[in-house]
Amino acid sequence: MFPLDPAPGARMAALCGGSGDKTRLILATVGFSLVAWAGLNSDSQGAVSPQQELDRAEARIEKGKDRQGVLTTEIDSISGQISSLEIQVSGLRQEEAAAESDLANKEAELETAISELQRSVRELKVQRRHLNRALISLRRNLVAIYVSGSPDLTSLVLASSDYGGLIASSSYLEAIQNETEDFAERVRILRDQAQDSVERNRSAKETIEKARDEIALRERELELTRTSLEGRQASLASARSDKVALLGGIEVGIEKQEGIAEELKSQIQGTIAEASSTSGTASPSGTKTGTGSMIWPIDGTLTSPFGPRWGTTHEGLDISAPGGTPIKAADSGTVILIQSESESGGYGNFTCLDHGGGLSTCYAHQSEFGTSVGAAVSQGDVIGYVGNTGNSFGDHLHFEVRVDGVAQDPLEYL
Repeated sequence: MFPLDPAPGARMAALCGGSGDKTRLILATVGFSLVAWAGLNSDSQGAVSPQQELDRAEARIEKGKDRQGVLTTEIDSISGQISSLEIQVSGLRQEEAAAESDLANKEAELETAISELQRSVRELKVQRRHLNRALISLRRNLVAIYVSGSPDLTSLVLASSDYGGLIASSSYLEAIQNETEDFAERVRILRDQAQDSVERNRSAKETIEKARDEIALRERELELTRTSLEGRQASLASARSDKVALLGGIEVGIEKQEGIAEELKSQIQGTIAEASSTSGTASPSGTKTGTGSMIWPIDGTLTSPFGPRWGTTHEGLDISAPGGTPIKAADSGTVILIQSESESGGYGNFTCLDHGGGLSTCYAHQSEFGTSVGAAVSQGDVIGYVGNTGNSFGDHLHFEVRVDGVAQDPLEYL
């Protein structure tokens, strides 16, 4: 991917002063020969150059990667929600199991209570029958005593031959009466106890039925909640599946565009190599030279030429090279500006030279400086080192040539 360089425009014009000022500050980047890139960028008949195609492919790759990042974040978020719902559903299933166990226990208790109530009712019916029989016997005894006449003490004395007989007759009558009354009282007590047992068992049955109904209601509510969560979980899983499929398509598209970009780069590099072999030779120091008066600041690979790029104008050349590669002055001149990464507004460590007659060159994204403001430098002197400072996405040199503050194609001067 090509490094991104901001357009210097108005900021540089403000720093450089008037249009005719020989010390006007300009921003420049390094490039290839005019012969090579004139062929690549020609568009006289509306054809798209390989470099423009490459720029478009790079832009599509960037857009795809942005969308890829968004989808990945969304998928991670959905996966987190699904995991949370899985935990909730698992908890609800455990609560349902507990409620089902409680309900089974209450059903068992209810069956026992119903059996106890039925037993108490049967006992109550038996005691009522016993009481009815006792009352009937009591009534019969009373009627018999009434019909035969209630013997008084005088009758018993006259009828008795002696005192012993009198006592025996009196005790016998009293025993009959007491026995009848005692039996009726015992049956009445048993009936009352059986009736109390019925009431207690009926109350216990109602209490258990109420608890059972509450548990059953709770179980239904848990089931409804779980079903709702499972439905939402299924919807999220479907959404995640759709996004994963979309992400897969985007990744395929990125791979395709990267393949196209690599082919275009190879094509461009082949054209550049051919142009370099015919338009420039290597100096004894190893620094490339071109058809103009300036030398190439570094030996490296041209990754972005001067001209339109991503809807704006790229006002210089980008040349990639390993970090720390020495940067040489393209021509003799005076160092008129050195700015640190925090001062340059995106150009990283930044140096500009004045070559006289309104001609200036600038060198951006350096890892460190190799000169100082006011220093006189000769063509080929080291003024800095290749780096990746400022708005840059890889080690490279951004090289510009300006005349009276207006950016020029550096290839015309190399």
